[in-house]
Amino acid sequence: MKTFTDFPLSALLKSNLAKHGFAEPTPVQAQTIEPALAGKDIVATAQTGTGKTLAFVLPLIHRLQKQNGSGVRSVILTPTRELAMQIHDTFARMAAGSGVRAAVIVGGVGENPQLQAIRKGAQVLIATPGRLYDFLSRGLVDLAGVRILILDEADRMLDMGFLPTVRRIMEATPADRQTLLFSATIESSVKHLVETQVRDAVRIEVGSTTATADKVDLHLYEVEQDGKFVLLQSMLQEQGGSFLVFARTKHGAERLSKRLSREGTVKTAAIHGDRSQNQRNQALKGFQDGYYRVLVATDVAARGIHVEGISHVVNYDLPQVPEDFIHRVGRTGRAGARGTASTFATRAERSEIARIERTLNTKLTRKGAAANVVELAPPPQRLRSFSRRRSGPVRRQLSWVV
Repeated sequence: MKTFTDFPLSALLKSNLAKHGFAEPTPVQAQTIEPALAGKDIVATAQTGTGKTLAFVLPLIHRLQKQNGSGVRSVILTPTRELAMQIHDTFARMAAGSGVRAAVIVGGVGENPQLQAIRKGAQVLIATPGRLYDFLSRGLVDLAGVRILILDEADRMLDMGFLPTVRRIMEATPADRQTLLFSATIESSVKHLVETQVRDAVRIEVGSTTATADKVDLHLYEVEQDGKFVLLQSMLQEQGGSFLVFARTKHGAERLSKRLSREGTVKTAAIHGDRSQNQRNQALKGFQDGYYRVLVATDVAARGIHVEGISHVVNYDLPQVPEDFIHRVGRTGRAGARGTASTFATRAERSEIARIERTLNTKLTRKGAAANVVELAPPPQRLRSFSRRRSGPVRRQLSWVV
């Protein structure tokens, strides 16, 4: 087993690695760092949570320390604001004392501080495609000096519809640049990008790209929609640790977060597309610091959240595609720790569960949700009536209080 001291990295990088407790590289780091240092193009696939960020950040900083020239020298493209900021956090720790500076270029926040960082000489732009292309199209940034281009979570960027934007950004950089592409899967759109934009790449594949982490216990609860909340409450009462809960829509995530805060004793925050960047930062920091025990998120967070020690992921709603299931549950069971991922599904969703199991080539462990729900369900007499005024006469309905 190699250690980081075995790589031809600068003394400063080795010192920063040791300072932050990094001794042995993960498999993807061990296979990526040397060819990246040699200037090779790389196409790497690995499961989420395998340490891909250090795999490209270390060679990038090392090479930029040795390069002359001003202006933007490297671009790291990533699908979400959260992931961009987490990459920047890792970059800043590793680049401390090197003189290599990075700027985060993302939407949802004011552009002036970002433009100021570019003008002050940031050599690396860690960017989401939309905001960077906006700057590029307005002539506010010049990518002609880019020597190293990194695409992180390439499949996710393309799933989000960024392919045309990514291609335009790549076309604005020199053809002889070094390209490092990291992706959980190499599907048709990513494959086309590789064939047209990457030259004689070193191909790295670590583990199965359609499997969840070995240390994650996968549980399935068959429960009807109106029983999900009671089941989640039961889990929170019976199990310790932090919970990352995934809802399918931003409105569903907001409603669930508010209901947990209102009806339970657990502090809860939400991350979704309607939240401002400041609200998202606050929610994520509170979750990281342990102030919030539960974070409710849409799939915007499936690949963008890196919080050590998440003990439980809950798929409150099923993801749109089986591949997103992998990225959701990959938020737990990281860095050698054991985690649990629980999936709630209705009888009508059995075919979707079967599709997930085929994709993952695994079987989710069935759990007895029905007993939990019956035990905690409100008694029949807890009924209330409500009325909704319409243009015609008042209509009355009865509804369970759950």
